Amino acid sequence: MRESVTHSGAAKSTAQPELVRGIGLLQGISLNMINMIGVGPFITLPLIVVAMHGPQAILGWILGAILAACDGLVWAELGAAMPEAGSSYFYLKTIYGPERLGRYLSFLFIWQLTFSAPLSFASGCVGLAQYAGFLFPVLRQTYFSYQLPVGTFHLAILFGPATILAMFCCLTAVVLLYRNIQAIGRLSAILWLGVLGTLGTVIVTGLTHFNAHQAFEFPPHAFAPTLGFVEGLGTATLIATYDYWGAYNICFLGAEVRKPGYTIPRAILWSVALVAVLYLSMNISVLGVLPWQWMVGAAGVNARLSVVAVFMQTVYGSMAGRIIALLVVWTAFASVYALLLSYSRVPYAAALDGNYFRAFARVHPRHRFPNISLLVLGAVSTLFCLFQLVDLLAALVVIRILLQFLLQQIGLIVLRHTKPEMERPFRVWLCPLPPLVAIAGFLYILFARPAFERELFFAFLIVLTGTLLYMMRGAKRHEWPFAARL
Repeated sequence: MRESVTHSGAAKSTAQPELVRGIGLLQGISLNMINMIGVGPFITLPLIVVAMHGPQAILGWILGAILAACDGLVWAELGAAMPEAGSSYFYLKTIYGPERLGRYLSFLFIWQLTFSAPLSFASGCVGLAQYAGFLFPVLRQTYFSYQLPVGTFHLAILFGPATILAMFCCLTAVVLLYRNIQAIGRLSAILWLGVLGTLGTVIVTGLTHFNAHQAFEFPPHAFAPTLGFVEGLGTATLIATYDYWGAYNICFLGAEVRKPGYTIPRAILWSVALVAVLYLSMNISVLGVLPWQWMVGAAGVNARLSVVAVFMQTVYGSMAGRIIALLVVWTAFASVYALLLSYSRVPYAAALDGNYFRAFARVHPRHRFPNISLLVLGAVSTLFCLFQLVDLLAALVVIRILLQFLLQQIGLIVLRHTKPEMERPFRVWLCPLPPLVAIAGFLYILFARPAFERELFFAFLIVLTGTLLYMMRGAKRHEWPFAARL
């Protein structure tokens, strides 16, 4: 860590003049929504049905929406009170003490982001490539595969035409983001229209060809409180939670938001509400046309990655299926674009604060955006495209929950007691109920699943390596817990 900036506290005074406040409410909502939707619901819809073994899978979407709303309220208060580039980095540092535990936790957050952010980008690109296989079956070929041993587990490395396409998508997103924030805001609004058009087409088609009996044909004992039901609901809610993630996207761009105390909370809450309605409507619409028994049975195995295309093909024919597949690819790319935009600001903010490598603090001399951070995250994401989608999603969810979301939910309650005088343009309603509900929900989806130990192992490795790096650096720089006592 020798390359780190040696002075702390620079972000507050330096980051703000470097970045341009060019994002308004509509642009914030559009960035959030294209981040949230992406390819996720189009691929995960049949996975949730399979997990619950029937149309009661809608419970997963509902619980996911409740969890997203509670989590979003916490993000809204923290984001409005601390509108900085980097969001969670500054939240954790402020909450737990900038020269004490907060120094360590904020570093650990940046360290995990080095893995979780590229995992998120890569999952979108890999999902896009898999869905494009509906259009071009050759993409589903595999040139070679390798099982990489990691402890007692293995990670499958795959390479084929889909891998090349996924890598190309990562690089294209970097090229499109290599410009000023005003141009990015305009492009995000255009991408948003494509996202809404895709979901709207699916929903309208389903509602106009809706079979209520088929949509709500529950299997026997569908809601019996058995162990299988608990584990299935845990898996379904975890997948739905992944699909709802992204409403906080605007918080990562806090230093580039106009009127942040007004814009950030409204962008988050509107995004959660609109996406929840869209997801629930799409789920019911598809189940009213495609029988859930088909999704669960062997007949639907090969088509699960392109279920919406099969849905449109069933109603209108093969051409409609191909058109909607193209729209899903558009939507997936829009999500990757929004994700890479937001997360590239986080290492930049940490570097300005003296808590990460100095190179990440650089900004483009003309367009004033963190170009080194953008390039590095884009490069790592391109490499991660070699892994399977299922492995990317599982590692991403667990790492993010343990090393970011739970710390923030607990942190909001702590901050209310330690800094009651802090200016809060928005305050969580019914606090501390929403953060407590979010904490319970996150713990449930972490442990109420079969074979959850695998993902926890990877999270433990990141905590261990990050802690070792921090302690080595802290001892050298005399930072917490090695700071001299006065």
